[in-house]
Amino acid sequence: MTERLEMVPMTVELVEAVLDGRRADTEKLLGAKMPNAWPGRALVERAFLARLDAVRADPEHRLWGDRVALSLDPSPRVIGSVVFHGGPDENGIVEVAYGIEEESQRQGFGFEAVSASVAWALAEPRVRAVRASTFTWHFASCRILEKLGFRIVDREDDLLGEMLKYEVVPSAFRR
Repeated sequence: MTERLEMVPMTVELVEAVLDGRRADTEKLLGAKMPNAWPGRALVERAFLARLDAVRADPEHRLWGDRVALSLDPSPRVIGSVVFHGGPDENGIVEVAYGIEEESQRQGFGFEAVSASVAWALAEPRVRAVRASTFTWHFASCRILEKLGFRIVDREDDLLGEMLKYEVVPSAFRR
């Protein structure tokens, strides 16, 4: 929960409703209205990388920290999501990804949602660092990560351009 957002944990039931395209069930589970385009194909591909049977088999790991971001003003509505690619690995590292719906961008929601989720992750005893990846041309994502204290630890060439690999440790994290 933040000043303007409620961060609703994803559950197996919610993932099933989203993937099955059951909009009314999804809205009921979230207690919020969904944008017409939510979830978009890109979100489904990024957020639900694991097969549904793998999520069902180990939801605590597969859905670790995954949240749907709801704006509370004037009434609850989905504005995006923050997902982790599973719980901490053997080195205590988790990777975060996030997306904000177009009509909710440039209002500080991305910073607020990512900040709350990363703070939660870094407070977990098994987490030593949080990583994130974004393209150099995705200025808003780069800015969010840099404002939160993430630093570039690697770069990779990708078909869509240069991919930046960021990392933040608890001592460098800024809210």
